[in-house]
Formats: sequence, structure tokens, C-alpha cells
Amino acid sequence: MEVVLQNLTKKFPSRDRKKHEDVIAVDNFDFTIPDGKLIGLLGPSGCGKSTTLNLISGLLKPTSGRIFFGEDDVTDIPPESRGIGLVFQNYALYPHLTVKQNILFPLQNLKGKDKLSKEEMLDKAYEAAKLVQIDELMDRKPGELSGGQQQRVAIARALVKRPKVLLLDEPLSNLDARLRLQTREEIRRIQRETKITTIFVTHDQEEAMSISDMIVVMKDGVVQQIGKPQDVYDSPVNLFVAKFLGTPPINVFDGKMKENILYIGEDAVLHTKNVPDGEVYVGIRPEGFILDENGPFSCQLRSVEVMGRDSSVVATNVASLNPLIRAVMNTEHIVKTEEIVRFSLKPGKVFLFDRESEERIGFEVAL
Repeated sequence: MEVVLQNLTKKFPSRDRKKHEDVIAVDNFDFTIPDGKLIGLLGPSGCGKSTTLNLISGLLKPTSGRIFFGEDDVTDIPPESRGIGLVFQNYALYPHLTVKQNILFPLQNLKGKDKLSKEEMLDKAYEAAKLVQIDELMDRKPGELSGGQQQRVAIARALVKRPKVLLLDEPLSNLDARLRLQTREEIRRIQRETKITTIFVTHDQEEAMSISDMIVVMKDGVVQQIGKPQDVYDSPVNLFVAKFLGTPPINVFDGKMKENILYIGEDAVLHTKNVPDGEVYVGIRPEGFILDENGPFSCQLRSVEVMGRDSSVVATNVASLNPLIRAVMNTEHIVKTEEIVRFSLKPGKVFLFDRESEERIGFEVAL
């Protein structure tokens, strides 16, 4: 099911007695979610991602704009009539009911031509349970299950009616690290098997990038960038997106352009083409450093953290806006314990941003 959001806006009345301006939670969101894809809505707390999900589900009514499921305008249709499946962060299971009864519950409320026989309901419940691999737990109650198993029950309950659109609101936040990894892989598997259009809300960029076909990065209710996860990581449109994506985060420096040479502090680190002179922000991904004893960029070495496959060189620089610089490289690269460490830079991992607008500045490297 294709989902079309047309100029979607949601305003809430201000609670500040001195300021009577409305709070804009979602601002002119315009996007078409392709049929059968998994889309990640990504951003920090308060960016409007959950509000967007609630608008799509019908739990909130937009201040302006329209929502279409395929050709159908569902903006004014109640949630129960939209054909959605909704999974919350806190599972929202009925504790006094068994797993089977929890999954059956949405089917038991069907009326009219949609009403099913007991046998049909049981078949659908077991089909959904098998899809999320909990068919052996049907007679247990939620209190007898782990967090990951409870979340699978919630997903099965959302899937049992074969919804047109599946909406997941921070579904992994209450799980430990290992279960989060396992469950997100299960969500991706289930989505691929069912081909249900799925919208996944998270503040965890690693989660969003690992399972989404496309991600939507939001800030203060405004869409910052939409694209395939790797494309957004490799080509951020502004400093906010560059800083939000990536673990460890991008290293940001005060820099300046002078006669097509990029300077960080006193170090001339890169030769470019057709970039005007002036002060800029410089973003360098952790994997964008090359250890080079003759390299142009010098930093004060703090420590070397060995993390199995990779090593993280931790350093400082007076021009850095991060407290510490982290350069990630293969463990085979041995770092000598001198006070100064020098780097060459990978141009494809270096980004320039305007100091005023923080928009990205494109550049070419001079050979």
C-alpha cells in the first residue's frame, strides 16, 4: 500500500501563558512512501516523528494537509477503519490474557462482512504467531515471557488482520542490546515476507540504517533529508544530518578556506577547486583518517582503544568542536605512542558546511 503525505502539518496550542504561539510538531511534511517498503522516521526526541506516525494512524488529526492510502483519502477516517497495525514501545499486551487470546483480540472485534468463524480466527492467529516464531508460547501469559517475546506477541497481534500499513513506534527501546539486534532482524525478515508497507519510528540511527529501505531524518518537525541510509550517510545535506548519523559521531572542526586550500588550525589539510574563501565547519567521519607520519593534519594523541577488528585513535585538536577526536582504523595499523599523531584525510569522508546556514558545501579535490 502506497502512503502519500501531502503538506502534513500538526500544531498544538502553546501551554506558555506568555507566548500564545502554537507549537508546530510537524511542519509541511510532503512525502510518498512506496508500496511494500520499510521506511525509518529518524530524529532526536521532540522532532515530530511519533506525531507523524500518530497522524498516519489516525490517533491525531492534522491541522492541515491530507493522508492517502493508495487512492483513498483517509485523513478523516477513524483509526479502526484505516487498515493499520500499530505496535507501541511498551507492548500494550493484556496481562490477564494468554498469548493466543492477545493475538485473537483484534479478530474478535470484527463485525459484519469481516466477521470470522472461530476456526478462521484460530488459523490466522497461529499463522501470525508462526511468522514471528512464538507459536509454541500460545498458552502462556505475558508475565511469563521475556521482553523480546512480548514484543513479538505485540507484532503478531498487529499483523493478524494483515494490515495495509504497519506502524512501529520505538518498538525496540525496552529491549537489551542483544535482543534489540535480534528483534530488528526479525522485523526486517517479517516485513520482507509479508511485503506490508511499514513505517518504523526510532531515535537510534543504527537501528534505522540497518533495516530501512529509506530513512527520513527530522528536526523540530521539519524533514531534513530523505534517502537510502547509505546515501544519506555519505552525502548529508547539512551539519545536523551529518552529526546525527554515524557511530562514533562525525568529528567537527572550525576551518577556513583560503585560495582553494582547506585549513584546520594552521594545518593545510586539503587542496580543493572552486570553493570561495571564508570560514567553514569541517566534518570528518571517523573512518576518514589515514595514519601518516608525514600527513598534513596533526593532533595530540590521547590513547588508542582496541575494539577487536578495529582500533580507535583518540586525540585532541584546538580547532575541534568535539571534546575528543576519534579516528577508526584497522587494528593492523599500529600507533606509536608519541605525543603527536599525524593523519592524511580521505576526501570522500570530508564535508564542508557553511558557517551561517550549516548547509553542506560541495567541493572537488585538486589533484
